[in-house]
Amino acid sequence: MSTSSFYTKTGDDGYTGLLGAGRVPKYHPRPETCGTIDEATATLGLARAFSKSPQSAGILLQVQRDLYGLMAEVAATPENAERFRSISADRVAWLEAQADALQEVVAMPKAFILPGDSQAGGFLALARTIVRRAERLVTRLLHEGDLQNPELGRYLNRLSSLCFALELLENQTAGKETTLTKETP
Repeated sequence: MSTSSFYTKTGDDGYTGLLGAGRVPKYHPRPETCGTIDEATATLGLARAFSKSPQSAGILLQVQRDLYGLMAEVAATPENAERFRSISADRVAWLEAQADALQEVVAMPKAFILPGDSQAGGFLALARTIVRRAERLVTRLLHEGDLQNPELGRYLNRLSSLCFALELLENQTAGKETTLTKETP
């Protein structure tokens, strides 16, 4: 049996530690951003759990691992961020390649869509909205000089697009037609 605990009590004062020296209030933009990335990762996990497409499941697992690294860089103090850097232009290009490959398999809808045609598709739609929020929060940290790696924002931007494409793939794999926001005659 392990002697470690599932809780530390170190956050009871309303502060949280960064990767490096320093603590900030839990409502500070940095932990808020990490929490949002963590939320996106968990939602992508739900999408992966309900995925009908082996292609989606493999992509989502890699994305979850990428987001874990991205979150570490966001959680690091500026002087330690380089040590935790895992998101580069190569990872952004990888996301683009995944989305490009999906264009060969699924068609872009001719109108906006409504989420919920398949379980995994619904979770991917939710993940997309959370990723967009994470992107806004990362952009704030970048603009305020708290983060230095612009690839973090680019990664999240491409990921939201990939979530949309994967939603379409999951709907198609589940044998469901994607519902448009407006009924077509």
